[in-house]
Amino acid sequence: MTWWEALIMGIVQGLAEYLPISSSGHLEIASAILGVQGEENLTFSVVVHTATVLSTIVVLWKEVAILFKGFFQFKWNDQTKYVSKILLSMIPIGIVGVFFKKEVEALFGDGLVVVGCCLLVTAMLLAFAYYAKPRQKTNITYLDSFIIGIAQAVAVLPGLSRSGSTIATGILLGDKKEEVAKFSFLMVIIPILGESFLDVLKGFKGGIDHVTTIEPSALVVGFFAAFVSGVIACNWMLKIVKNSKLIYFAIYCGIVGAFALIYSLIA
Repeated sequence: MTWWEALIMGIVQGLAEYLPISSSGHLEIASAILGVQGEENLTFSVVVHTATVLSTIVVLWKEVAILFKGFFQFKWNDQTKYVSKILLSMIPIGIVGVFFKKEVEALFGDGLVVVGCCLLVTAMLLAFAYYAKPRQKTNITYLDSFIIGIAQAVAVLPGLSRSGSTIATGILLGDKKEEVAKFSFLMVIIPILGESFLDVLKGFKGGIDHVTTIEPSALVVGFFAAFVSGVIACNWMLKIVKNSKLIYFAIYCGIVGAFALIYSLIA
């Protein structure tokens, strides 16, 4: 992978991780067009995902600091309740990661057909969330947290947007848009770091050559590209959700999904 390919892949990862357009789906499309398999390389995948997690912490550092401070008081306060909801939301993705990881990984080798279909599903989900007018709740409940967690687990499919699925699900449940957006970004921090850690362990078991196949310069470029674009996209998405602009992303996902299906047929 060259540095400019790493730059493109890093930008795609950072933007698509937060915007409801599916980072996995766009990385698959970018890999097919560029003729590289950056997402399949262990080191690059770990680096760009870690960069996006750091961008979340940077953007939401005040919320993260308040949660940490309240949680480690070891009292059943508002912060502890919120953290417990985040932990509850992680159960479904944990089950998928432990018991169905191989089946999910196999889907990433099926070309762009699955990606195209899942992007079309993302488009429909975002459209439903945009036009739905559910009765709003004061806070995200424990049941909501678990259901949003199920949406995150289903969104491991390539082309099905994680942020789009979780935010749209929360909106359909009646949760406030800006609150469910923050919850969506915070709930993914631990799963991404945990998956990256497990991938590193898996890589070292496979031999050191397996995790050092990319030039250091490409890794650095990919990291900063994913981090900077992640910060921009995270801030942007919080404003977009608050202003109810999800319909534009529904249209975009519909167009890209159709493109992916057509490209898979003619490529």
